[in-house]
Amino acid sequence: MEYRRIDEMIVVEGKNDTNRLKRFFKCDTIETNGSAISGSTLEKIKLALDRRGVIVFTDPDYPGEKVRKTINEYVPGCKHAFLPREAAIDHRRNKIGIEHANEHELYQALLYAKTSFEKVPNGAEHDGISREDLHTAGLIAGPEAKQKRELLGKELKIGYTNGKQLCNRLTQFHISSDEFSQALRLVERKLDYDKHE
Repeated sequence: MEYRRIDEMIVVEGKNDTNRLKRFFKCDTIETNGSAISGSTLEKIKLALDRRGVIVFTDPDYPGEKVRKTINEYVPGCKHAFLPREAAIDHRRNKIGIEHANEHELYQALLYAKTSFEKVPNGAEHDGISREDLHTAGLIAGPEAKQKRELLGKELKIGYTNGKQLCNRLTQFHISSDEFSQALRLVERKLDYDKHE
């Protein structure tokens, strides 16, 4: 079997995630061992970022998001790989985690890993995407807001967020107005298509 090589260190939550990734890729990982990340682990991530680059690849659930947020706060500039929830579910045991994803889903997530940046000074929104724009687009309030955010997160490869987090994530990953508008059109087309099926 030929392994794809990943140059960056991959931050995962646990041993099972490491084993899953090493089954398909030639890679090195840093395990956080849960959502309470120690200072020494954060220092290790900082060193890895300076030396090799880092991809944060956590489970698509609340603890996984907590890990991302902590790392982004202390070590900005890491890449982030996002896996859709449905690709990470073990239906038999009702568990969620990247250890349950197949090779294709893992590869796609790593291929589209996005680099995080520190927030724009003075709380300015990146490239003009404001909270008001999200509201107008029906991503914050309305009957389809949650579904729209989920589809938008998939389309932009930034994962699912609640309404409050969406503005921050668009800023963190420097999503341009054009990228946002294009993804939104695809989401609305998909929702419209599903309604008429």
